[in-house]
Amino acid sequence: MSRKQGALSQELGTLSPELGPLSPELEAMSPEEPEGGDWAGSSALASVTLRVAVVCTSNLNRSMEAHRLLSKKGFVVRSFGTGSFVKIPGPTADQSSIYCFNTRYDEIHKDLVQKDEEFYANSGILCMLERNMEIKPRPERFQNCRDVFDLILTCEEKVYDQVVEELNSREQVTLHLVHVINVNIQDSFKEASLGAFLFSELCQCIQLLDDVDNEIEEVLLEFEEMSGQTFLHTACFY
Repeated sequence: MSRKQGALSQELGTLSPELGPLSPELEAMSPEEPEGGDWAGSSALASVTLRVAVVCTSNLNRSMEAHRLLSKKGFVVRSFGTGSFVKIPGPTADQSSIYCFNTRYDEIHKDLVQKDEEFYANSGILCMLERNMEIKPRPERFQNCRDVFDLILTCEEKVYDQVVEELNSREQVTLHLVHVINVNIQDSFKEASLGAFLFSELCQCIQLLDDVDNEIEEVLLEFEEMSGQTFLHTACFY
């Protein structure tokens, strides 16, 4: 076993009491708000060579909470959605609010306050948008991005399929390899926080690897065993 593999095993062993199946017993992480913007992050804690994208459906909750935590851990990170539009649930099933992906978070916030400030405040959606406003200006759609990543983390299988389909539909130019990894995270504030913690620990472990392309499957198997979650993984090329 190499020194880095040993460190990885020790890290996973330390995490084992916490990496349960995203259960309510886990303590949610509450990191400080990061300084925002595209490619937010610092190289102080993590290598700038590992470029990470986190993707959910609307780039509102799960991907943004992971964006926040990964940024605080020093990773070079961006976040995206794969949906055709940004959808926010309303007081009833037929009162959802729909926005284009180029709509700023502060504009969405203002619109929801005008519609029903009490409901959106009590549901936590206004606080969510205020958090997002500190990270970047607006939600972004993955299909419209041509930046190159080393690791793409998705929050549900449908999003994973959309990301893989999008990457495979593009002309391969540089043959730069990107690892796409999915773990299902429920779209709630509590589970988004727990999922962000899991993604953060996964990224930190991947940073320890000497050969990511050949050793990443072993890491994912370790995380499946420790967390009780199923990880999907595929490699694509740019």
